[in-house]
Amino acid sequence: MQCQGTLDLVNKGFPKFGMSQAGAFVAALKNYNLPDFILVLVAKECKSDLLERGRIDDRLQSMNDESLELLHRVFVGCEEDAAGKYAQYRFYAYVSSMYHKCEVIVNDSVPGETGKNHKVPVAVKNNGMYIAIAYNKATGNPVNKKEITRFYDMVDDIKKGDHGTMLTDGIYGSSVNFRGDALVELKTLSESRINDPENMLNFKTANFENNIYSVTKC
Repeated sequence: MQCQGTLDLVNKGFPKFGMSQAGAFVAALKNYNLPDFILVLVAKECKSDLLERGRIDDRLQSMNDESLELLHRVFVGCEEDAAGKYAQYRFYAYVSSMYHKCEVIVNDSVPGETGKNHKVPVAVKNNGMYIAIAYNKATGNPVNKKEITRFYDMVDDIKKGDHGTMLTDGIYGSSVNFRGDALVELKTLSESRINDPENMLNFKTANFENNIYSVTKC
């Protein structure tokens, strides 16, 4: 998913939250493939109404000004915020775009073989079964070796548990890049897995740079 520069017509000095600006936001946002669950999350955060079904522009028009402004900041302006929330929304949408017609669950809890309930920022289900686990680092220092290892161990534990029989992908996203030793470690861990189709796991890194995610398979 690539972000574009903010549309000129949004910055022509319209009164804040005027009808013209709300219309401009809708005109820009309707061209983006915004997943339903993103609209639901934003509507909830901004205490907005949201049309349950219908065309994307009708659904956007049903949302309040705060929701439209937030969506515009995140997906059109590609802006950053101190808490890293905007980056997380973009990552959610990016993961969703990789798995068409699958259920994307945010902030899920998934038990592993060890009995530990893992807090999973993004989980993807197909026909009720987990197929992918994703994590994104939005702020701070580049992803280090310890963080990569922790992610690998979590995905591996879930894969070995009752809920991970169909799990195939582990995706680590970052808006702050990766340290070289972290990428080497993930490659080493991936290659160390037994070459058994039933235990196969594909680990990928997704780096957000220049307003676009670039994926590397380990």
